[in-house]
Amino acid sequence: MVINVPAADWTILTEPFIASAHAQTIDWQKVDDTLGRKPAVSGDVRRYGFSRSDLTVTVDGVAIKPALALGGWVAFKPMHGGAMVMGDLVLLDTEIRPVMAKLTEGGLEITAVHNHLLRANPATFYMHVGGQGDPLKIAAALHDALAASKTPLTASPASSPPAIDLDTAQLDQVIGVKGKNNGGVYAFAVPRRDPVNEAGMALSPAGAMGVAQGINFQPTGGGKAAITGDFVLTGEEVNPVIKALLSNGIEVTALHSHMLEEQPRLFFMHFWANDNAVKLAKGIRAALDKTASGKS
Repeated sequence: MVINVPAADWTILTEPFIASAHAQTIDWQKVDDTLGRKPAVSGDVRRYGFSRSDLTVTVDGVAIKPALALGGWVAFKPMHGGAMVMGDLVLLDTEIRPVMAKLTEGGLEITAVHNHLLRANPATFYMHVGGQGDPLKIAAALHDALAASKTPLTASPASSPPAIDLDTAQLDQVIGVKGKNNGGVYAFAVPRRDPVNEAGMALSPAGAMGVAQGINFQPTGGGKAAITGDFVLTGEEVNPVIKALLSNGIEVTALHSHMLEEQPRLFFMHFWANDNAVKLAKGIRAALDKTASGKS
């Protein structure tokens, strides 16, 4: 996700995005202040959440919790005296154009725009972004872009998440990794066994950088759950995973890329179902078994 600009324009971006990043130690407190929130820190990655808590979105009669499918994020990973940034912003259709304009004006790249869900009311879209350079300048560009939408720019006070009304121990056993309560949604991050690189940088930790299989369960009562998320797949894994999901009653809702220069080439497959949670977990496990993903 290197910022690509014509040679004549390189000097325009050099000072704000590159030179100053090399000239000083990163002041992460200023980045936090610019983005209006504290990050979740995993290894050397700082991941900032931008939940669309302002939206009321339903799919097939299910009110979607922000953590299920409306949790935008941006992750910063230090590199070459500055940082690599990548993320996923949740937007309404009317917000796409102004946010994209601000991002590109700020020197960031748009790496994908697409849906994750079907039949969402209102429809939601997901804009993936990337870039490299001075973290504070990048943070300012992100803030200005998000200000062109109705994304809340002030983080909500931390509070205890609601209890998960599911047999989480059984879900952990079936999926093969331990999930966590993320705002009332039981969330799994299943890493791939093979490393993923972008612009010569290893995207690790995989979960923080958006390259782990993301599986989310939102309780809908009576042991049922609405599930969505995304599989991270190489080309040869795509159709075996589609077949495994469909044969287990899980709908495939999107298939697309998120990045531009990743190695190996990856595809992201989003899905949806609302049924018995353990049954769906077994279907997800069957699909995971078609991938080069860890099971611990």
